[in-house]
Amino acid sequence: MDLMVQWWFAYLAVGLFVGFFAGLLGIGGGTLLVPLMVFLFTAQDFPVERILHLAIGTSLASIVFTSLSSIRAHHTRGAILWPTVRQSALFLVIGTFSGSFFAESLNPAVLAALFVLFAGYASAQLILDLKPKPTRNLPKSIGMGVGSGFIGVISSLVGIGGGVITIPLMVMHNIPMRNAIGTSAALGLPIALAGSLGYIWNGLGNTQLPEFSIGYVYLPALVGIVVGTFITVPLGAKLTHSMPVSRLKNIFAVILMILAIEMFLEIFMFN
Repeated sequence: MDLMVQWWFAYLAVGLFVGFFAGLLGIGGGTLLVPLMVFLFTAQDFPVERILHLAIGTSLASIVFTSLSSIRAHHTRGAILWPTVRQSALFLVIGTFSGSFFAESLNPAVLAALFVLFAGYASAQLILDLKPKPTRNLPKSIGMGVGSGFIGVISSLVGIGGGVITIPLMVMHNIPMRNAIGTSAALGLPIALAGSLGYIWNGLGNTQLPEFSIGYVYLPALVGIVVGTFITVPLGAKLTHSMPVSRLKNIFAVILMILAIEMFLEIFMFN
């Protein structure tokens, strides 16, 4: 079998795996995709200094499609808080697009450290199950705009759909876990659109990228991942609404921590 075809099946397997947890946890899939893409791109001997940029750009591009599937699945179950999505979308786009340009000048080790920092924060919040004050609600328009812009910047720097940040923050503001998951899936779409366009733009003309890349998006990986996620995202979303909330939190926290540490070690092995 042709080596490219073999790698494509590896990307398909990643999409099947990631799609299930993206639907289950409303995380867009980037939290899982970035470290897995780093591993696969390293095995293919892609240029070391561009591996993380390719992983992030490809992850964000795949989240565009993953989010659409996840939004449909969660919307049919009434789990998405659409007023929150409308209030945040523009600021998410601005923050994400801005962050994608800043990422070009960052060392891969810095990107890895940012990813681990926020993954560790989210894991700790969920594992400790800290209860917010009953009166705590999501901030009003100005606070929501600033917070959404910040989430967009961080999401573009580490290649996630924002769920690693938005889900814990919503839970901390008394949003039920299932609504936080559904709403996070919807918030991932503007992040992914702006982020992937930014990474494509910044990678155009770069001579250190593998064949079949558009900017920092590697097309064979994107196609394999998208095909896989379309199959498993609806299955994960369905399970979200039948699984105990405490178990959802624990799964989310454990997966984040394991993969963040794995990616951290992988990146620092380059240096």
